[in-house]
Amino acid sequence: MITREEAFELLKKYNKDEFHIQHALTVEGTMRYFAEKLGYDKEFWGMVGLLHDIDFELYPDEHCKKAPELLKEGGVEDDMIHSIVSHGYGICVDVKPEHIMEKMLFATDELTGLIGACALMRPSKSVQDMELKSVKKKFKQSNFAAGCSRDVIKQGAEMLGWELDELIQETILAMRTCCD
Repeated sequence: MITREEAFELLKKYNKDEFHIQHALTVEGTMRYFAEKLGYDKEFWGMVGLLHDIDFELYPDEHCKKAPELLKEGGVEDDMIHSIVSHGYGICVDVKPEHIMEKMLFATDELTGLIGACALMRPSKSVQDMELKSVKKKFKQSNFAAGCSRDVIKQGAEMLGWELDELIQETILAMRTCCD
């Protein structure tokens, strides 16, 4: 398996925009949180989160389709590539999330974006004082952070067998561990 440092360099090879790099770091931290909470390998889960949008900045029309090529060239193993690609299920690829880690990535990728946008609206600009009710209120406003698919977030919660409120609350807690 590639190292975390190699994964980060690979990410930066294809992503220059600070927003995309920050999103990758946020999803990495979120995935590490859930791996630890659920008793899985937080290094593997974290690197999947870090690399999940490797192709999005340069190849937005080929998102999750170009990723395997870029990841293989970077020395990423097939199981990690499958997990990364599965977060685009039903949106840009037909690779279904099967493992709990893949379902978690599917569920939290969009949700971290929504929670991050909610945080920017707060005086503190932070998730540290974010509350579930604040996110739920914005979740209902389809024009707020319109690029964050509520349907994908709901589908992800269903895949996990979690209530939406539980997923949102736990993702807020996850983001608190990595977003400052």
